[in-house]
Amino acid sequence: MAPWKLPFLVAAIVVPIALAFLAGGPAVGVAVGALVAVAIVVFAARRRPREAIGPSKEDSAGRRVLIVVTDPLEDPEAIEQIVTGLGREDAAAVMVLSPARIGFLDRWASDIEGARREAQQRLVISVAALAAAGVEADARVGDEDVVQAVEDQLGSFPASEVILVSAAEEDEGAAEAARELRLRLRADFRWIATGPAAR
Repeated sequence: MAPWKLPFLVAAIVVPIALAFLAGGPAVGVAVGALVAVAIVVFAARRRPREAIGPSKEDSAGRRVLIVVTDPLEDPEAIEQIVTGLGREDAAAVMVLSPARIGFLDRWASDIEGARREAQQRLVISVAALAAAGVEADARVGDEDVVQAVEDQLGSFPASEVILVSAAEEDEGAAEAARELRLRLRADFRWIATGPAAR
């Protein structure tokens, strides 16, 4: 955090509480103080760490490519882009990662089997499509959060390149994940959006 921001942050915390004590007395002041404390905790809990993710391209042993699929990789154009990007190097190790999308009620009930099964189905289709194009790949199911899934996977599979493949209909979530991965990844990053609104 820039040094000049600290006084403004302290003022944003202290001033509302002080004004509440002056205007409404101790009961209102304590209530506002509690609300400010809750707001700080919620903000801190939702804040993601912004440090770089994974090894740099130079640090990874050999060429390793991590392909993250949020939908089955079936689009011929997307497959062609991946195959062209890989070239015909036999030395490239490829891993396909599918985040398990867990619904709110499933998370609340700790029922993640359905989400894992759907992620595995996406992996089977994606790996089969890559195999048909001449690319052998391993597969893993990851965390529901795309960025967290990539960060977790890079611990055991230090990729030199990460490719995010998503359907154009999911643009909002995929765009946010792509922005963060582009900012934080040390490895090369590409985003391939499929479908009519693909970019």
